[in-house]
Amino acid sequence: MTEETPPESLIPYDEIVQDALRGVVYGVLKRIEAEGGLPGEHHFYIAFNTRAPGVDMPPHLRERYPDEMTVVIQHRYWDLVVGRDGFEIGLSFNQVPTKLGIPYAAITGFVDPSVNFALQFQSSGETAANNDVQPEEPPVSEESAAEPDAKSDDGRDDGSNVVTLDAFRKK
Repeated sequence: MTEETPPESLIPYDEIVQDALRGVVYGVLKRIEAEGGLPGEHHFYIAFNTRAPGVDMPPHLRERYPDEMTVVIQHRYWDLVVGRDGFEIGLSFNQVPTKLGIPYAAITGFVDPSVNFALQFQSSGETAANNDVQPEEPPVSEESAAEPDAKSDDGRDDGSNVVTLDAFRKK
């Protein structure tokens, strides 16, 4: 028997599925925006391609993270504005308030570790081969932007640390 190669699809199913899954991120963020905060222990790690079209971030962060960056949305964020194409959020990096604009097409990963939920994406224009490329240095997170041994006001460790999505990726 001869194995036949399936015909090439004229419908971009992969892109349609990626867009649908990005709709999950939109739905979650829209709910958080409407409710005014995260419920329970939920928190999100959002990794994104810093070079993707439409990403709005300060030059010093783009210089430090030229390919990919991860932000944590948990306790310290403000001005979350969720749109159909992307979202804006205020976060603190090294205790400097910063506003980011992130299109959904730039997102490469979305994780809610409190419930072991994770989505991985190819950012716009990325090939499958490029999807396995790791960032040049660890991603920065809003929570890790504090000093390395940061303590909360009551002296407890506030859990600040650099987070990589590798621990949440399915093998």
